[in-house]
Amino acid sequence: QVQLVESGGGLVQPGGSLRLSCAGSGFSLADYAIGWSRQAPGKEREKIACVGRRDPTPTYAGSVEGRFAISRDYVANTVYLQMNDLKPEDTARYSCATFLVCMDLAPIGPWGLGTQVTVSS
Repeated sequence: QVQLVESGGGLVQPGGSLRLSCAGSGFSLADYAIGWSRQAPGKEREKIACVGRRDPTPTYAGSVEGRFAISRDYVANTVYLQMNDLKPEDTARYSCATFLVCMDLAPIGPWGLGTQVTVSS
């Protein structure tokens, strides 16, 4: 019943933009901090963005700082990840998960199945 579903990925050229969505089903995302991570084949998962439950100030990994922006839509029960100035090294599967607080590296539950982002010319 409780599920997170990511969407919005696709193929984009370098310098392009995408907006990913993390939609909650069966629970309210507003009750949790929500984080985004990405994982490319053969590489470790990298937590790249997070927005807290109470603290509205988001946090970002240095690799995406200034290019990505995380936000909430409470009515839609959705957290977005706006991705700008995409680079080939951003190619990965992007997933979201619930956190107690953004400082935690491990989520409360499992990461979602994710949505693929491929940046290529």
